[in-house]
Amino acid sequence: MKTIDTLVQDIYSLFSLNPIDMDEKEVDKHIDTFGEMLKVHIKEFMYEKPRSYGNLRLSQIGKPDRQLWYDVNTKRDAVPLTASTRIKFLYGYILEELLLLCASISGHKVEDQQKEVEVEGVKGHQDSMIDGVLVDCKSASSSSFQKFKTNNLLEEDPFGYIAQISAYAEANGVDEAAFLAIDKSTGEICLSKVHSMEMINAKERVKHLKQMVERDSIPDRCYSPVPDGKSGNLKLPFGCVYCGHKRECWSDVNQGKGIRVFQYAKGKRYLVQVGKEPDVQEVTNW
Repeated sequence: MKTIDTLVQDIYSLFSLNPIDMDEKEVDKHIDTFGEMLKVHIKEFMYEKPRSYGNLRLSQIGKPDRQLWYDVNTKRDAVPLTASTRIKFLYGYILEELLLLCASISGHKVEDQQKEVEVEGVKGHQDSMIDGVLVDCKSASSSSFQKFKTNNLLEEDPFGYIAQISAYAEANGVDEAAFLAIDKSTGEICLSKVHSMEMINAKERVKHLKQMVERDSIPDRCYSPVPDGKSGNLKLPFGCVYCGHKRECWSDVNQGKGIRVFQYAKGKRYLVQVGKEPDVQEVTNW
């Protein structure tokens, strides 16, 4: 019986043009499951309506307190993501489903996909168990992929992945888990194991969050602004750029005008302090 230690090597072997060591009908069954999951994801994206805030989920518990406070207490729909960002998220989901397909076809036992789990009354859905190990699949940029490859996620975890997998581990009563990650640019795959010593106390985190979101006072800002080169200006840190609450969260900056957005060649830049006016077009309808 195969173990998770050979998972990456076995997935790579599927693409080495050697015969697949599985009956064709069994392969077809796994591909059909993959197709059904793709159908679900694509239909969700095609017919998705702007979601409303208000529910705490296990996948969120790694977010900073202030962001979660806004998530639960904001009485409006989320700010719609741009079309390109939604496409990026969609093919990220597709790649993650592809990892599970390849794990199955390469002879590993994949089960409990999207199983609903619960910690302290807060629910979520785990990705899977592979060979009896809790596994969360992630698609990542090349720079983010290196954190998985070098087991360095603890040093910088802006998306709260450690907290998320800690919650799923708590719900399953296990003290080990792993991330199965794929580089969206290169196709490289790695398995990054997470031991209980690296996990957070998910129960205590959930208890804290349930109390925190009930308070009237808003927690301190999640991050501090960062210098925008040598201009003297300050911009939003990475953790704030994709947050749907950045407009109201930073409404007091720039003498009460809020965030000012400028269109640079490589994308929008969100400035919270403008000492030197940028020599590019300002975006007013963001």
